[in-house]
Formats: sequence, structure tokens, C-alpha cells
Amino acid sequence: MAKSNKDYFGLSYIVSVILAIIPVTSWILGVLTRLSEGKIVAGILRLLLGWNIIWILDIVFMVLNKRIIRILNI
Repeated sequence: MAKSNKDYFGLSYIVSVILAIIPVTSWILGVLTRLSEGKIVAGILRLLLGWNIIWILDIVFMVLNKRIIRILNI
């Protein structure tokens, strides 16, 4: 699949928002997205902390910015 500036591996905006709303897919795809960007520490933090406020922030950021939240850029 071609690289895109969109999150969740270049899927369309509507599909990405739907996937962000579902907690399990948001958690898994958030971790995979951060790891695919080469941000290992951010991926591990999402793996450990992605079930709470990060999930809600992902939904808000996906609707407003069309990207998941990037708290840590390491």
C-alpha cells in the first residue's frame, strides 16, 4: 500500500474515523501506526496507555485534524 499523510495506513477519512471510534481497533492501529513511523517509545506507550484518555483524544484529533494525536515524538 502506498504511503500517505493520512493515519491508519492511508485508509479513507471515513474508514479511519470509524476505526478510531472502536476501542480495540484504535488501540491496535495506533500502536502499529506509531511503530511504522519508527517511533518505538511512542508505540510502547500507546500499547500500555492506549485504552484511556489517548483513545478519546484520538477520536477528537481524527475528526478535527485527520490524524491521531502525537504526544511523544521519540
